[in-house]
Amino acid sequence: MNIYRERLEKIRTMMRAKGWDAIVITASDPHCGEYPAKRWKQVLWCTGFAGECGDIVITLDHAGLWTDTRYFIAANAVLPGTGFELHKTRVPDQVLIPEWLAAHAFADAQKKVVVAVDGHAHSVAAVENIKKAFEAAGRSEDADDEEGYRIVNAPDLLSELWEDRPGLPVSPIMTLGEDVTGESRQHKIEWLRAFLRDRRCDTMLVTALDEISWMLNVRGSDVDYNPVIISYLLVGQDFVEWYVLKGPRKGVDGESDASFEELEKEGIKVLPYDDIDIALTDHSQEEKIYADPSTLNYNLYYLLSNSGAPRPAVYGESPIGRRKSIKNATEIENMKKAHILDGVALEKFYYWLEKEMEMGDIITEWDAAQKLQSFREEIPGYRGDSFETIAGYGPGGALPHYVTPHVKAPVLEHHGLFLCDSGGQFDFGGTTDITRTVPLGPTTQLEKEDYTVVLKCHIDLASAVFPEGTCGCHLDILARNPLWQRMRNFGHGTGHGVGSFLCVHEG
Repeated sequence: MNIYRERLEKIRTMMRAKGWDAIVITASDPHCGEYPAKRWKQVLWCTGFAGECGDIVITLDHAGLWTDTRYFIAANAVLPGTGFELHKTRVPDQVLIPEWLAAHAFADAQKKVVVAVDGHAHSVAAVENIKKAFEAAGRSEDADDEEGYRIVNAPDLLSELWEDRPGLPVSPIMTLGEDVTGESRQHKIEWLRAFLRDRRCDTMLVTALDEISWMLNVRGSDVDYNPVIISYLLVGQDFVEWYVLKGPRKGVDGESDASFEELEKEGIKVLPYDDIDIALTDHSQEEKIYADPSTLNYNLYYLLSNSGAPRPAVYGESPIGRRKSIKNATEIENMKKAHILDGVALEKFYYWLEKEMEMGDIITEWDAAQKLQSFREEIPGYRGDSFETIAGYGPGGALPHYVTPHVKAPVLEHHGLFLCDSGGQFDFGGTTDITRTVPLGPTTQLEKEDYTVVLKCHIDLASAVFPEGTCGCHLDILARNPLWQRMRNFGHGTGHGVGSFLCVHEG
């Protein structure tokens, strides 16, 4: 039997024993991040699907994977035999997980429906969407409603089945100076305290890893390609507490916990990661806490709301994400430097590729990806790639977020198109993400047309003049109109911000 089918049946056996009608598992982590550490790749463990965007629902008679247009081909390649069915999103008439549960899976159930969620890997907002869908379908969360519904908070629900589940990673921590960040952590903390006073709140719980790294001017490598540190941050009017795994970390200078000592000298108390649960129930119950429901996991929300004396809380958008997306002068200068040096590495790579192809050498997609990395490694301050390089020839180049095979990778041939989507992290304050497509020889008429239309899209967007305050979504049509005129489209976003030696995807 397919290994994923076996795991599915074991999950259903567990569900029957616990009285659960459905479980929902996301591709996220306790910090609602886009790129989870290996411990939280639960969708991959259940299905074999490695895409960055994908959530699953398992009932006693159905199992589904929900993902968007970027991953349809990849999902269809791995799901056969697993027992999971693809549910498409970002398409007309899509049915998302909350509506599917309420209006399709259990529309005719004449009993209370019990849905379990991994509270560590579900945001408050995601669980609220499930509740709203059940309420809209006429089901109540009232305990006395025999045909209502109940949400069960089940943190780490797969742990009893996932015997070799990875632990939480512990990587070296580095602190950044103002020559990199352009602003001290103390100045950022005072700014956040002023925000809290304006909202009449005492404390903010910061849960998003990139926001914590930005606030404290620290970086690590707990998550592949993302220089973040798995942790929580509590900022009050007269205290700052950082809940983080200390473990056997070694600072970049080789001294254990050197960065922790530096932070503690500035009044930032370093506490064990798991103690956040205690902190949220032990602080003075008079303190009003502020948190962002889109990045607050449901388990912490449950603790805040269901302790002996629930904490007064205000839920709203974190101000940190917006502020860090607007780069200061130092960050802008460092980002320019990073892109220039990175551009030189790319020019070297494409020159190498051209000469190798002319000589007739055999080069695979993986060979190309490794060679590009070697050119980036020559840049002082290079700290690794900002995501796994996508080197795709022909069919692979047509797949958004294609995974280049490490073994038996396709060979680059002397015709058609080659796509390379890659980026680097640089500790002087830069993150890059560049996609380029080049012909390796003669191309078909269709390839020429597609390439030229995409070039027109780039030119239209790059030459746009627009008033201050225009949203990116308003400019999106400029990058699509030449395609639409020829009955073409692409099933993903047009662009995104990048961090300053932080996550490659940023608002």
